[in-house]
Amino acid sequence: MKRTLIPLLLCITASGISHAEGDAKRSSNTVVLDQTGVKNLNIETVEAEETDFEQTIFSLGRIKAISNKVAAVSSRIAGRIVELKVIAGDTVKAGDEVARIESRQPGDPPPVISLTAPLSGLVTSVDARLGDPLDLGKALLEITDLSEVYAIACVPEHQAGRMKPGTVAHIKVAALPNEKFEGELLRFGTSADKETSTLDAIFRLPNPGGLLRAEMRAEFSIVLAKRSNVVSVPRAALQGESSNRFVYVKDFDLPNAFVKTKVQVGELNDRFVEIISGLLPADEVVTRGAYSLSFAGASSVSLKEALDAAHGHEHAADGSELTPEAKAKMAAEHGHEHEHEDHAEVDASRLWKYATIVLSVLLLLSVLTRKTQAVDEAEKGAA
Repeated sequence: MKRTLIPLLLCITASGISHAEGDAKRSSNTVVLDQTGVKNLNIETVEAEETDFEQTIFSLGRIKAISNKVAAVSSRIAGRIVELKVIAGDTVKAGDEVARIESRQPGDPPPVISLTAPLSGLVTSVDARLGDPLDLGKALLEITDLSEVYAIACVPEHQAGRMKPGTVAHIKVAALPNEKFEGELLRFGTSADKETSTLDAIFRLPNPGGLLRAEMRAEFSIVLAKRSNVVSVPRAALQGESSNRFVYVKDFDLPNAFVKTKVQVGELNDRFVEIISGLLPADEVVTRGAYSLSFAGASSVSLKEALDAAHGHEHAADGSELTPEAKAKMAAEHGHEHEHEDHAEVDASRLWKYATIVLSVLLLLSVLTRKTQAVDEAEKGAA
């Protein structure tokens, strides 16, 4: 019987200690905010999920128009511009009339011909004004079809050898921060840059909305390899030093509560970090505002208050469940505190009483001593 009870008691004791340690750890690692605090820190979260993790390289470059999608509008006859229907920035369709030219041939009135757009696209330049003379062979304006563009990345030569036609790149453009683009490697440039030791990597990039324009600055995340079923989170979520990495996970139970969670990381790319341990799929991880949470200091709402509100019953200060035994213990401790306070008040009262008596006696002795000395001096004087 004893052999059976002893391991059982040890197990229960160890479980209680472990649970207490867990509650204390949760309390120290949990930041609880009110709704205003969440808004002030601009908190945003994403779910940790198993995805294809990409090994990437980062590069900078520019957006370029495709040369065979650029057309000039010119006149077959010399004359004078009598009507100009477009300006730079206008969008036209193939066959739209863009200008009218009055011929220099004699006539009353002189013959007028119409100039039309040879392709659909954006009017990227106009090199004439109403009334200007127009000579043969001179381009009046330029139209560029931007439904598809080139994104040209400057790739280090030693990295270019790892890329093949068809390689995918995730592309961000500074002028369009909320848009994401994806291009496919078409070919490399004809020569490398001697000064920078880079080679142009030319990606074909669909642009159906026409948002991308020539010469926009672009950032490239070029995919070199890919692994499946990897738990990863955005790099913005990762906090701490290399030896102590952690993220903030939204508490599954409490609103506006975030738990500091240690993680072991694997590979990083320019957008995501692989999480080897510490997180489970579907954990909501703080991305925007994660750095601010590290310096949030004391919570604006205590963990105890948040748990009390969420569960409808009282919890301990560390957030642990308050069992009847714990409540009785707290009440007893509270009672002892009151007893100690009452005893302290009685002791202080008695001490004050005794001190008053002693001071009164000393004062009386001092008065009597002075009177005695005065009498003695008077008798000496009379003698």
